[in-house]
Amino acid sequence: MKAAVFLSGCGVFDGAEIHEAVLSLLHLKKNGFEYQCFAPDVAQHHVVNHRSGEEMAESRNVLTEAARIARGKIQPLTDYRAEDYDAVVMPGGFGVAKNFTRWAFEGPQGAILPELAAALRATLAARRPIAALCMAPAVLARAIGHDGPALRLTVGVIDEVADGMTSLGMQAVACGVAEPCIDRENRVVTVPCYMMEADIVAIDQGVAAGIKALRELVAQP
Repeated sequence: MKAAVFLSGCGVFDGAEIHEAVLSLLHLKKNGFEYQCFAPDVAQHHVVNHRSGEEMAESRNVLTEAARIARGKIQPLTDYRAEDYDAVVMPGGFGVAKNFTRWAFEGPQGAILPELAAALRATLAARRPIAALCMAPAVLARAIGHDGPALRLTVGVIDEVADGMTSLGMQAVACGVAEPCIDRENRVVTVPCYMMEADIVAIDQGVAAGIKALRELVAQP
């Protein structure tokens, strides 16, 4: 089995959430997957000092930053082909709402990178399972929208993000921090992770459960 992992940079406040990303890679391997990381070759929305939370006066590239997590083994998102992979995993972090989409600034109607929307739509159409963690379910909702199926998705509690997913035609579900929401009909797994108060042990439990559910969906015809 082979999974594609979509990364939105490196660092919770301006890119991919590192704990979620690394634990995803670990649990993919534990569940028998090989993986290939992908990221869009675009500029980050901004760069955040993770010590102070303040914006920094510099620019960085999402693909170059994501390569830090992938240990350099990464490809541009435009190289992704759904037929080459058995599943897709998308960790969260503010990067999915700032670099993948404009949700952080414009809400559920904010722009989404065309190459990301195309990749997610192609994956869903090919019936390849998708696992989305933390804020990433909102990106999946934005990519599919009213043109596709009403996916069952979770970001944990029912809040403004969940309401935004509902406004895009999705079914928002409340779940515990480490509890995966499994939409078996549409072959989608979502896990709240750091959308809720949690420590790294709970995040590990949630990612482990999510990737296990992903493997089970891959095994189903």
